[in-house]
Amino acid sequence: MSDGTREPRQVSAIKGAKDILPGEARVWQRVEALARSHFELYGFREIRTPVFEATELFQKGTGETSDIVIKEMYTFTDKGGRSLTLRPEYTPSVARAVIEHRLYLQPEPLRFYFMGPMFRYDKPQKGRYRQFHQADVEVFGENDPAVDAELVELADSLLARLRVKGILILVNSVGCSKCRPGYIRELRRSAETSRDKLCPDCRRKIDTNPLRIFDCKVESCLLIAEAFPKITDYLCPECAEHFGRFRGYLDDYGIRYRVEPKLVRGIDYYTKTTFEFVMTHASQQNAVLGGGRYDNLVQQFGGPDLGAIGFALGLERLLSVAGLDEVQEKFLYMAFLGDEPKRKAMALARFFRNHGVECLLEFKDKGLKAQMGRAAKVGASWVLIVGEDEIRKGRYSLKDMASGEQGEGTEEELLSRIMAGSRGHS
Repeated sequence: MSDGTREPRQVSAIKGAKDILPGEARVWQRVEALARSHFELYGFREIRTPVFEATELFQKGTGETSDIVIKEMYTFTDKGGRSLTLRPEYTPSVARAVIEHRLYLQPEPLRFYFMGPMFRYDKPQKGRYRQFHQADVEVFGENDPAVDAELVELADSLLARLRVKGILILVNSVGCSKCRPGYIRELRRSAETSRDKLCPDCRRKIDTNPLRIFDCKVESCLLIAEAFPKITDYLCPECAEHFGRFRGYLDDYGIRYRVEPKLVRGIDYYTKTTFEFVMTHASQQNAVLGGGRYDNLVQQFGGPDLGAIGFALGLERLLSVAGLDEVQEKFLYMAFLGDEPKRKAMALARFFRNHGVECLLEFKDKGLKAQMGRAAKVGASWVLIVGEDEIRKGRYSLKDMASGEQGEGTEEELLSRIMAGSRGHS
C-alpha cells in the first residue's frame, strides 16, 4: 500500500540547454584561453555587459524585421513592469556601453572582445542550442577597410591556431543607406514575380525586408534566389571603392576568399563589408563565424558618428571542428592511512599547491590498495604515500604512475622531482 507520499520528480535541464561537464569544460577553457590571448595580440581588451537588456535595444539594433527579433528572443516583463530580453547577440550591448560610458572620449582604442552565453528560441539540433556561447570581437571608430581585412585575418589565424580545417571565407558588401534602397526595390520586384513559388515565410519577407530571403534554408527558395539581382551590381562609388580596397588588403595578406553576393547576414544593422567562415565539408548548418561592418548603429542609439565592425564566433561549433591535441593533465594524488597521516597529507597538499602542483586529496575511508586503484582510475600522474613511518622519517614515498618507478624523499626533494617531470611532459 502507498503511504500517500509521492516520489520526488526528477528535474532535467530545459530543452535546448546543455550542461558542460568538467571533462568537457577543460577543453572549453583551453579554447577560450587561446582565443583570449589571440585577441589581445591585436590590441583588443575584454568587456562584460549584463546578460539581459531593455528589449528595445535589440529591437532597434538587431532589426524588427530580423528572424531574431520576430521569432527567437527570450523576452519577459520584470516586477517593475519593464520589458527585458536575454541577449540574443552581443553587438547592441557593446554599442550601448560605448555610448553610456562615453568610451569614445578615452584614449584607449575602442577594440573589445567578449565570451559568454546568448539566448535564442530556435529549434534545438546538433550543435545548436537555445543557450549557446559566442566569442565576439568589436572595433569602433576605425573606418578604413584595412581594419575589415585585419579582422578577417585575425579570425583566419585564430582558426589556424585551433587547427580548424576545410574553411571557406565568403565576403560581400551590402552597401549603405545611399545605394541599398535602390537595390531592395529591384530585389522586391524580382521576388514578386516568384511569390507563388516561395515559402510562406519568404512571401512575408518580400513585404518586410526582401534581403532576408537570402537567409532562407528552404532549398527551393535558395534556387529561386539564384536568379535575383546581385547587390554588388548596385553599389554606390563609395561602397564599391571600400569593397575593392577591402579585397585588396585580403590579397596583401594572402588570404583566399570567394565573393558571395547573397551573403547579407541575418541582422539589419550591417553596412558595406560582410563576411562569413563556413565549413566546406559540413551539412547545411556550416557557418563557424560571421560578421561585418555596422557604421550607423552607434548613431542610431543616440551616440556619435562612430563607424564599427565586428564578428561573432560560435563556440559550440568551433569546439566541434577544432583539431586540438588531447592534453594529459598531470596531478598528484595523496594517499594516507590513519588520522595523523591524514593531517600530514593535508599539510603536504598545501605545500605542493603553494608551489603550483595540482593535488587531489579525497577524504574517503579506503585502504592503501584501494587508494592506489583510485589514483589509477582518475588518471593521477603520481601518488604520494603518507603513513606513520613516513612521518617519523620525514621522507615520503612517491610513485610515478606512468613508469611504475617508486622512490622516496623529503617534500622539497619530491617537489623538484615532480616539477622536472612536469617540464618533461609539457
